[in-house]
Amino acid sequence: MTRLTDLPIRTKFFGLMSLLLVAVLLATGIFTYQRQKSFIIRFAVDNARSFATQLIETREYMSSVVKGEPEQNYNLVPQVVATQVAKRVTQNSKFYVRQVSLRYRNPENRPDAYETAQLQNFIRNPTAEVYDIVRTGDTSSFRYLQPMRATISCLGCHGSYESAPDFVKKRFPPGHYSYDYKVGEVIGAVSVSIPVKDLYAELGANLKLDLLSRGIVFLIVIIVMGAIMSREIVHPVKMLSERIVQVTKTGNFEEKLPQRGHDEIGVLIGAFNDMMDELSRRTLQSREADERYRRFIEVAASAVITFLQDGKIVIANQKAESLFGRPRQALLGESIFSFLEEGDALQEKLAQQEEFKEETSRQRVRRADGTLTEVEMVVSASTTDREPMFTAILRERSRG
Repeated sequence: MTRLTDLPIRTKFFGLMSLLLVAVLLATGIFTYQRQKSFIIRFAVDNARSFATQLIETREYMSSVVKGEPEQNYNLVPQVVATQVAKRVTQNSKFYVRQVSLRYRNPENRPDAYETAQLQNFIRNPTAEVYDIVRTGDTSSFRYLQPMRATISCLGCHGSYESAPDFVKKRFPPGHYSYDYKVGEVIGAVSVSIPVKDLYAELGANLKLDLLSRGIVFLIVIIVMGAIMSREIVHPVKMLSERIVQVTKTGNFEEKLPQRGHDEIGVLIGAFNDMMDELSRRTLQSREADERYRRFIEVAASAVITFLQDGKIVIANQKAESLFGRPRQALLGESIFSFLEEGDALQEKLAQQEEFKEETSRQRVRRADGTLTEVEMVVSASTTDREPMFTAILRERSRG
């Protein structure tokens, strides 16, 4: 399974930005939903208040101007007029408006449990209005109530029995609760309701549209940022990484990377190019030094062997070929210790002495034909970047 740290920078960038986008969209969605929900509640309250106020003002106005007309036309009764006005005002909306009272005369005006509780609350604690989200069974509704209070004009029909018009007396006998109203007392309320599903119908559509538009904007921002990051950071870093791998494999320090600017990435690429120049210069110097060394040992009068700490021969001159009785290619890569009679002792000595400088000893070289040749061997050490390197000069001892 690929670890997160092993993923390409571009993949990690787009992954993290996508997570950020989802988080931002969720946060903005919740914020937008709550804001629109609050706005819709305010909208519902304003509309319900407007309906209720119109209804109450219509009722009070009719109560103040209508005198004996209801005796000939019952539809001019203030309560009836207000009911008809409410139906006309709300006929093109989802709002349902009606008048309710604890002293209801029309069964249609009988309050439900919520309205009854609010009417009783209006009597105990006079308030201007009340609203809430009420759940009844499986349905939730927005409910609004505004109290109706008795005015002086109301007492013309609902004061004492004796002062009531004849059409009222015919409908309601003495002692009926339609009489004995007091100015200012709560005689009912205008009740406004609307199902929550209708109230929030546009909220879901608006929220989806808002999230879609925000998502498109955020997606464009991520794509633009990704393109900029890819061009300015990811591509140069990838190019630098590939160049380093190529240098490691080929050892070619000549090819440079284009430096487009002087920001952090530009400075990094510039430093890489300078490093390539320096490595190229040092490599050239090293090759020249190696070449001079090879030419020098080729003209040397003695056999010269250069080997690593494990004895692996890396350089041998022509005199060494003659001394060991083997061609140069057969010597390279072999261990010099295998050609010396006391090679194991020399290997152990070189391994134990951390600061080995130079030592002269007598050795016997085992030639290809199996004969032994006695030599005087001078071994000196030099330090390289990787590991110690030794040079051995072998001179045949004259036989006396």
